[in-house]
Order: sequence, then C-alpha cells, then structure tokens
Amino acid sequence: MKVKYFEDTDTLYIEFRGGNIVESKDLDENTVLDLDADGNVCAITFEHASQRTDVHHLTVEGIAA
Repeated sequence: MKVKYFEDTDTLYIEFRGGNIVESKDLDENTVLDLDADGNVCAITFEHASQRTDVHHLTVEGIAA
C-alpha cells in the first residue's frame, strides 16, 4: 500500500494494490476509484485533498506482517 500526496496539485493518491487498472469510476467530481479486471479496488484519488482530508496528519495502525 502506498500513500502519495502531490502538494503542487493538492492531490492525495492511495494505492491499495499494484496491477493493471482497467476502469476508473468517478465517485464525485473530485474522487476517482481505480479498479482492476476482477473489480478489485486498486487505488483512490482525492482532488483538493487538503480541503477534504487531514492530509498533513497520517497515522498507520494494524500493519499485518
């Protein structure tokens, strides 16, 4: 899992799994969900992230080995 924040565009990208993205669904005008061929969620993108999330405070809990 990767979390990337692009300050220049105020975009937060959370990648849940690698693989080929075959479909992107607009959940609203500022949120995009990326899916693989099996319908699994690969990533989610948040535009205007600093207004919609607490992008400057990240807490990671429950990391599996």
